[in-house]
Amino acid sequence: MSEALKLAAEVRDRAGKGASRAVRRSGRVPAVIYGDGQTAVTIHIEEKALVRQLSSGHFMNSVVEISVGGGKSERTLPRDVQFHPVSDRPIHVDFLRLSGNAVITVAVPVHFTDEDKSPGIKRGGVLNIVRHELELDCPSNAIPDQIDVSLDGRDVGDSIHISAVSLPKGVTSHITDRDFTIATLVAPSALKSETAEAAGEAEAAPAA
Repeated sequence: MSEALKLAAEVRDRAGKGASRAVRRSGRVPAVIYGDGQTAVTIHIEEKALVRQLSSGHFMNSVVEISVGGGKSERTLPRDVQFHPVSDRPIHVDFLRLSGNAVITVAVPVHFTDEDKSPGIKRGGVLNIVRHELELDCPSNAIPDQIDVSLDGRDVGDSIHISAVSLPKGVTSHITDRDFTIATLVAPSALKSETAEAAGEAEAAPAA
């Protein structure tokens, strides 16, 4: 798991659209911290610092420690980022406050390994990725950066299901009602044609 990200914030004195526009004109982004049975806190954070963290690619799956007014940090998880429809600049962020033993649902990227050990890949097979991310229930202090899925021994026609994936200790699939497919290994067009031709020739051959 990556180290927790850090953001400095200030409390927003006023809410409402007019106040939010004023905050944005000053190079800040309105935000709110909520959850864990506590009162929601309206804050604003520096836009440049937020954009840097958004560009990391794993912002939504990272614990973010927010220091409000230089005081004690709040452990949070980003839950929603709203963007301007034209400029694509962030205009509001929701942060979920985390308790020490919280179990949270996050989307974690899938990373495929051992392509060189896959007979299907060596034959020219194509990996058809059905799910690029897995929805997982994780302890808030043990969110994996990615889930590695090995292609060792996989051949054309194989399907990889969630039941075949080794998840870290304490991490479980959020979807429990079915053994869903993560990826399949399919034959390329050329390989399909060769297989079909071979089957046709076998059918056409006279019986001994």
